Amino acid sequence: MKILISADMEGATGVTWPADVLPGTPQWERCRPLFTSDVNAAVLGFHDGGADEVLINEAHWSMRNLLLEQLDDRAQMLTGRHKSLSMVEGVQHGDIDAIAFVGYHTAAGTEGVLAHTYLANSITGVWLNGARAGEGLLNAHVVAEYGVPVVLVTGDDLTCADAEGYAPRARKVAVKDHVSRYAAVCRTPARTAADIRAAAKEATALAGRYEPVAAGPHTVEIEFDAMHLADASTVVPGVAACGERRVSYTSPTMYEAIRTFKAVTTIASSAVEEQYG
Repeated sequence: MKILISADMEGATGVTWPADVLPGTPQWERCRPLFTSDVNAAVLGFHDGGADEVLINEAHWSMRNLLLEQLDDRAQMLTGRHKSLSMVEGVQHGDIDAIAFVGYHTAAGTEGVLAHTYLANSITGVWLNGARAGEGLLNAHVVAEYGVPVVLVTGDDLTCADAEGYAPRARKVAVKDHVSRYAAVCRTPARTAADIRAAAKEATALAGRYEPVAAGPHTVEIEFDAMHLADASTVVPGVAACGERRVSYTSPTMYEAIRTFKAVTTIASSAVEEQYG
């Protein structure tokens, strides 16, 4: 049994504001061990439950945040940027039996600690087939095409509530309770590690590949906070304006949809200017 962990940082224990997750800052250095503790707890729990292998895919920012030297020796970690499926890289190879979303967060335009979708502050909303989508929903649809269930989700309490919509059977662990976008009531790392480990052990029983879901085509709509970002993103083939500060596109599969989404966000982020956005 092989488990993939998609590890994001905004939903980690103790993380509540931008400097906590911005590579190179003192606060980021302070929060890296907290993030690593959450991920390692999931690794330990999955092995407790009978997993043979656990692969961790770093999914935050530079994708070089976790402390390898603090992980259980049985784990392997895929670190670094530029991966075909970004946050869920590895699921496409046919040997993953389940996936965990550790350190996830809520969608752009919604309540939640450090809520956003891919870009920290330029996207105000994303919709997949008419439903508001965060990274959890988008990635859940991607892994469904490979027949891989989402069995564990960790983050703030609102992230866990959101996950009920796309992974109702998955175990959920709230490591903090939302107060505002930059404030939360946080549990200690010792407590959250114990909670995550216990939930991961239970979640292992949910592992098992199923018949891949081919539910395309998929229509994605993206709303930006500035008109020039929407204009810039239309250079991506198939992406067209669909309203003020909005673009949309339709893809036959989620594999293609998420890769187009990556292209749009890359183009849009390159068009952001300091101060004015």
